[in-house]
Amino acid sequence: MDWMNGLPTRLGQQLQFLVEIDHLKSVVRATRNLHNGALENTAEHSWYVALMGLMLAEHANEPVDGARVAQMLLIHDLVEIDAGDHPLHGGHPPADQADKEIAAAVRIFGLLPDEQGQTLHALWHEFEAAESADARFAKAIDRFQPLMANMANGGGSWPQYDVHRAQLEHRVGGIGQGSDALWAVAQRIFDAGQAQGWIKA
Repeated sequence: MDWMNGLPTRLGQQLQFLVEIDHLKSVVRATRNLHNGALENTAEHSWYVALMGLMLAEHANEPVDGARVAQMLLIHDLVEIDAGDHPLHGGHPPADQADKEIAAAVRIFGLLPDEQGQTLHALWHEFEAAESADARFAKAIDRFQPLMANMANGGGSWPQYDVHRAQLEHRVGGIGQGSDALWAVAQRIFDAGQAQGWIKA
């Protein structure tokens, strides 16, 4: 972009990164917005779960830094710019997706000045590995949000993918690792979804 020519290196790298991550607005997810039923994009998802992380931090199983949780959630899906979004129940090979996301993280965070890129890359890895209280809670939020969206949209993607309760509990069981309180709410959601016929027994 011509308007970035001649900028100081550090500022130019930061702006290049910010231009690049705008692509996240074009990555469409299988989850729908709670109020208008439109398919959400990954930028909307990231913004929403970051706010959830801030608002609900008191319900984590372990003490967490809500601001750090929000930071993780803001960056956790930047890799979808290259790797795309693959629905949880869509049957995509997890190993293939993981390889694409690892390569995407190297490229995208590599756009930043070294120390900033390394810091965000490490934060992304921490989230992926769920290796801290902050990461476990962030993952719980990331898994919990689509449950809310599906309940607001007549079951959302559950009927489409013929989801059974045991399958759902297995795939989002990480919620309980981060928050017993949210896992208890998730069970209420499963009960309600099953009663409506959106989740199979």
